[in-house]
Amino acid sequence: MNRAITAAQAVLAAAVLTACASGQTSDAVAAQADAPALPPISGVFDYQLGGAYDELDLGDGPVPIDVVVRDATAEPLADAYSVCYVNGFQTQPGDADFWLEREELLLHDASGQLVVDPEWDDEYVLDPGTPEQRDGILNVLGAVIDGCADDGFDAVEIDNLDTWTRFVEIDEGAARALAGAYVERAHDAGMAIAQKNAAEITQVAHDELGFDFAITEECGVWSECGAYTGAYGDHVLQIEYPEALAEEGMSFDDVCALTDRAPLTILRDLGLVAAGSAEYVYRAC
Repeated sequence: MNRAITAAQAVLAAAVLTACASGQTSDAVAAQADAPALPPISGVFDYQLGGAYDELDLGDGPVPIDVVVRDATAEPLADAYSVCYVNGFQTQPGDADFWLEREELLLHDASGQLVVDPEWDDEYVLDPGTPEQRDGILNVLGAVIDGCADDGFDAVEIDNLDTWTRFVEIDEGAARALAGAYVERAHDAGMAIAQKNAAEITQVAHDELGFDFAITEECGVWSECGAYTGAYGDHVLQIEYPEALAEEGMSFDDVCALTDRAPLTILRDLGLVAAGSAEYVYRAC
């Protein structure tokens, strides 16, 4: 008899007995069994959007990476919990022509001009304002999410969830509806999904929209870490950048000393370049 199958059956039987003893329904047990795996809360974490590499050298030679975030165009890292980056509310650099052919899905200002992110002048803003627009956006990016699952990623990170706070033309309810659609799509594909930034809606993102964990940039600088760890516990991945720390007169050691920071907290260069580049920065608490 297959020993692995026997062990799995024993675990399932124990779960059923425990559920029965606690009054849980069979539907609740099934929901727990179907819940996507969350990232580990210890080990080595890296954020690799600017270039993928398979090992980290922390001073004593190469060490394996336990949790990694990579762009949807990259491959997941074998033997690591791999998170797929998807820009869910803005276009990616280099994709302008593709989206301009679908201009009805892009945000326009009051004068009818396309809205571009002033921080990233090669990114148009998507418009989730109507059900038809949300369906159109999901037809495109839902396929990217599905592709991440097919490639073997464990989870997906949806960026720019906070566009409604930065562009008055975006309705908050419509943005939440699109976020909820991304959550459903990721779960249907068997992946967990991370809330990215947007500390002000963390409780809603977790409790109502169904995000599973969080990825936060600069929560140490902006004193927002507790918003994420308060909702997601230790299942938060935290990235800080040297420039923001310097502007606030802080050091990375100050961040590491915070009591509400994430267990997996790292310092990366703003360009997130690959290891070996002159601009490369990596430290971990």
